[in-house]
Amino acid sequence: MDFSLLLSNLPYLLVGAFPDGPLGGAALSLLLAIASAAASAVLGIALGVGMALARGPARVLLLAFIGFFRAIPVLMLIFWTYFLMPVLLHMDVPGLATVVCALALIGGAYLAHAVHAGIVAAGDGQWQAGLSLGLTRWQTVRHVLLPQAIRIMTPSFVNQWVALVKDTSLAYIVGVPELSFVATQVNNRLMVYPAPIFLFVAVIYLVLCTSLDGAARWLLSRGARERRAAQTTAEYTEPAR
Repeated sequence: MDFSLLLSNLPYLLVGAFPDGPLGGAALSLLLAIASAAASAVLGIALGVGMALARGPARVLLLAFIGFFRAIPVLMLIFWTYFLMPVLLHMDVPGLATVVCALALIGGAYLAHAVHAGIVAAGDGQWQAGLSLGLTRWQTVRHVLLPQAIRIMTPSFVNQWVALVKDTSLAYIVGVPELSFVATQVNNRLMVYPAPIFLFVAVIYLVLCTSLDGAARWLLSRGARERRAAQTTAEYTEPAR
């Protein structure tokens, strides 16, 4: 495989036409992933807390909303948001924003179940403890259950965010110049064997996903060490009876 052509097009694959043109390539894929991950986390937490608090028809509607977006293929939702958002908002919406919206909706729907499972895993005793202190149901979730649930649901969040990183490659379908889009442009322009180009694309996605997974593992292990240290300190400082 000839990697010389890959090296000559490396800046375009990494940042697109930036700074003379719009940002693209791997940098735009990373930006898409970060924005989608943040939006999906906020939406997922809101929906998950809603699942824990809602009752009756409100809960049925909420579950139907979540189930709807869990059932839709990512590519189809990207198309829907790309063509429907300008109609609904009566304004031009950048393709980048429509992709972030689509990925956030699907990611948030999946994360909602992770958040709800984390709250349930905290146990009924935590519910009763919060309510017995005079807290409302919302205050109990916010101050008692959710902090405990975060540790439980972190692996699910990381797993969904890794999937979001890979799903950013679908943005090419609406003309967003992310990594897969610019790689296809380079391949079409050079008219050579595509193996080196798309091998580079695979390496970039591997680095992004592995880095995210490694960072999450480090944060989890650090949190576990801090909790063990705090527990040990409390045991040593507890007065003898």
